[in-house]
Amino acid sequence: MNPLNIGIDRALQKIRHYCAYQERNHTEVKEKLYSFGLYKDQVEELIMQMIEENYLNEERYAIAFAGGKFRVNHWGKVKIKYELKQRQVSEYCIKKALLAIDQTEYESMFDKLFDDKLKALRTDKNIFSKKKKLQSYLTQKGYESSLIFEKFKSL
Repeated sequence: MNPLNIGIDRALQKIRHYCAYQERNHTEVKEKLYSFGLYKDQVEELIMQMIEENYLNEERYAIAFAGGKFRVNHWGKVKIKYELKQRQVSEYCIKKALLAIDQTEYESMFDKLFDDKLKALRTDKNIFSKKKKLQSYLTQKGYESSLIFEKFKSL
């Protein structure tokens, strides 16, 4: 037995609390279980149990993650999608999460970010420099280039 292994019963108790506190993805939970010193078969068994008990739900995690990053950090769908892929979330769940973001709210946030950044750049007299900075900012926030170019056309 691994000397760091806390035992499957204690690990189950801790991992339930870990998942109840906040939505988690499968990778985070696996890493946490391995940090308890558990073996691969024990980790897989506990992951399955957490899914059966609905403590672990990838779709729910993806929707919560996307909604939070959009509302709090004002991220665009490109950045959200990238981050979910980095967290090894399935393509199906990523699509569901992006569809859960209200399109009207999304466009409104984009417009607000665009206008706020444009106001912040008012001292920049070079129109090309201003446009480049605005485009870079919105791209870095994760908004689609088609949305950015459409907004530039409407100016």
